[in-house]
Amino acid sequence: MHPTGDRSPLRERLWNDPDPARAATTTYDSAVLEQYRLCVEMADRVSARRGLANSFFLTLNTAIFALAGALATRSSAEGTWWLVIPLVAVLLQCGAWFWLVRSYRLLNCAKYRVVGALEERLPASPFWRAEWWALGEGVDRSRYLPLSDIEQWIPPLFALAYVSGFLAIVLG
Repeated sequence: MHPTGDRSPLRERLWNDPDPARAATTTYDSAVLEQYRLCVEMADRVSARRGLANSFFLTLNTAIFALAGALATRSSAEGTWWLVIPLVAVLLQCGAWFWLVRSYRLLNCAKYRVVGALEERLPASPFWRAEWWALGEGVDRSRYLPLSDIEQWIPPLFALAYVSGFLAIVLG
């Protein structure tokens, strides 16, 4: 998701009103560049944490599903009522996963808006103007489909598969 929209309120909150004489110095330019680097690095770290969270939830899904499968072969004579317990567990963790992915997406969106505003003070705008333009500015989905748009559908799809599987077992 690209952080488009009006950045005027963001600019007002981002920039201090520097002394015009000070703003024209090499030290000031170096400070802006260093802050830009830090913001890009922090956005990258959020993306890495989001990837780790996705890996964690995929592993958790696999473990719960494997445990339920192992228990199902041992207790098939007792009925299927007990499958409600792992179903509730996976549905709750799918809900937590969905909200976590959403939070990371919103956090990164805000970080990239700040990166874009910082690029206004740099000699080049590789992310905000160039890269986003090269990707069609998110308008043409055949040209670029943001990973975060795809990623947000994975937890609900897992939940749907779990409910469908539960119903197939109980009703079948």
